[in-house]
Amino acid sequence: MSFKTVFFKGFFCVLFPLTAWAQTPAAKDLGPASTEEEFERQYQDRIKKDKLNGVYIPKNLDEAMTELDKRISDESKLKFKALPEDSVCQIMHYRLGNWIILNWGFYGGSRLSHYLRSAGVTFPDDMADFLILAYHRRLNAKPIGIKELALDFRERRKKEHQERLKKGEVIHEEIRKKN
Repeated sequence: MSFKTVFFKGFFCVLFPLTAWAQTPAAKDLGPASTEEEFERQYQDRIKKDKLNGVYIPKNLDEAMTELDKRISDESKLKFKALPEDSVCQIMHYRLGNWIILNWGFYGGSRLSHYLRSAGVTFPDDMADFLILAYHRRLNAKPIGIKELALDFRERRKKEHQERLKKGEVIHEEIRKKN
């Protein structure tokens, strides 16, 4: 046998199982959805799972606080606790917040993101900031006030949207006459 024959036979042996695997139902869920229906199906599947990509997904705020307690060192908790509440989200968003968003599946949906959506917090960045602020309050023995906190995030998002609309620029305007 020539090198070429051995190489292609070996390559085929590696390639064939991969192509067969790529056609399995589980492989279809690895990539982003290409239709709204496919996204909805993936979302409904993801919100029922207690693990995504090997990471445990909390089902509610209490479990999220417990998971953060497990994952954050005592030294880091003290530093986190000492941050002022009015800037804790700004300081921690690109550190802890991004970890939460990515690992707890806020973009594609997870049982925790679904829980937060049901509370009225709908954007992944807001969800992470909601959890950061709630955890900060918990560390400082302050009441979290879930409903008030969720309402605050909704109102803030609504206000930002209204401001964006006011600043918007009309690109093209035309007037049509009815016949």
